[in-house]
Amino acid sequence: MATPYIHRSIEPILRKAAGEFPAVVLTGPRQSGKTTCLKHLFANTHRYASLEPPDVRASAESDPRGFLAAFPPPVIFDEVQYAPTLLPYIKEQIDRERDAAGQYLLTGSQNLLMMERVSESLAGRAAILRLLPLSMREAAGQPDRPLPWERTDATEAAESTRQTDADDLWSTLLRGCFPELVAAPDRDVQLWYASYVQTYLERDVRTIRKVGDLTLFQSFLRAMAARSGQLLDLSHLARDLGVAVNTVKEWISVLEATHQIVLLRPYFANIDKRLVKRPKVYFTDPGLLCYLAGLRDPAHAAAGPLAGPLFETAVFCEVLKSFLHRGLDPRLWFWRTSAGSEVDLLVEWQQQLIPIEAKTSATPRPRMAAPIQTFQTDLAAQAAPGYVIHAGALRLPLAPRVTALPFRRL
Repeated sequence: MATPYIHRSIEPILRKAAGEFPAVVLTGPRQSGKTTCLKHLFANTHRYASLEPPDVRASAESDPRGFLAAFPPPVIFDEVQYAPTLLPYIKEQIDRERDAAGQYLLTGSQNLLMMERVSESLAGRAAILRLLPLSMREAAGQPDRPLPWERTDATEAAESTRQTDADDLWSTLLRGCFPELVAAPDRDVQLWYASYVQTYLERDVRTIRKVGDLTLFQSFLRAMAARSGQLLDLSHLARDLGVAVNTVKEWISVLEATHQIVLLRPYFANIDKRLVKRPKVYFTDPGLLCYLAGLRDPAHAAAGPLAGPLFETAVFCEVLKSFLHRGLDPRLWFWRTSAGSEVDLLVEWQQQLIPIEAKTSATPRPRMAAPIQTFQTDLAAQAAPGYVIHAGALRLPLAPRVTALPFRRL
């Protein structure tokens, strides 16, 4: 039986970009749905070629002009990072017919290698978009659902108020958001992630940095999973693994380049400080995080020591994906003071900062609003109304400018 297609929030912006730019580059981690989305939108108008098979790759690299002649535009080239030498020749083809939009649709899962070549060859000629695994709104069949601060009273009232079982939420987080797992609920999660990690290690990690000891790198992956949602201490991590700090830095760049993690910087009015202070790290899929951290049971996930970081990761990912999948630059930070006050996530929206706290409790209480209120007092001119995102089912006011919101309604 064919796997059902899940509509993505990025579809309108992909169509728009393909109608305005000669090339569109869609990046994201393996299995995030890049190829499926492009084929769904453009199968009737574009040819398709994957550059991952060795024979196709060899053909593209040995005779780029001949290869492009065999696959004339409009065309989708999948995993183009395997044949980066094609990009200057694609530029040559585009420049011959600069006004023709949507000639080349390119995908890639290795940002570090590909984007350097794209910047060199296709600057001003390509729209660059990013597709992560499904957001919860996409998985629920509501790809166009607005974020809380974008909603009107009418859209808020029209939203479903279905009560969700706590186990259902934690089961969803353990399963993760990769389209194949969401579309096929009978798939064995552990087998799928084991295969995913092995493929990732063999194809991406070795390609980017020529990592020799994959066993040690896998230990690094698990150590990073245990730190998702927390401040990144490179020295401590290097000491735990028995490697040099520079090695850890290189490996982190691999995870960033392959879209497995995102680093979140602290907010300071002084922009220079944001760049030098320690960031927090988040995995881009809660299911992969759970697999690497050894979480198998929803009750264990909800009650264990990683419950808070896992839930915070899920909240961060939902906001991040909601921006990226609309082609928007996500301007996100966290806030922490020397006195110990902290807000998990700040979202810059219309020149204001929206504070968001993530709480695993299913019973929101007024005291949970305290960090947001402190932030609103300290940055009164910039602070917008805030939200406490929780694991329960109720939406209710916690303070004059703070609302408790269920994760399902984020």
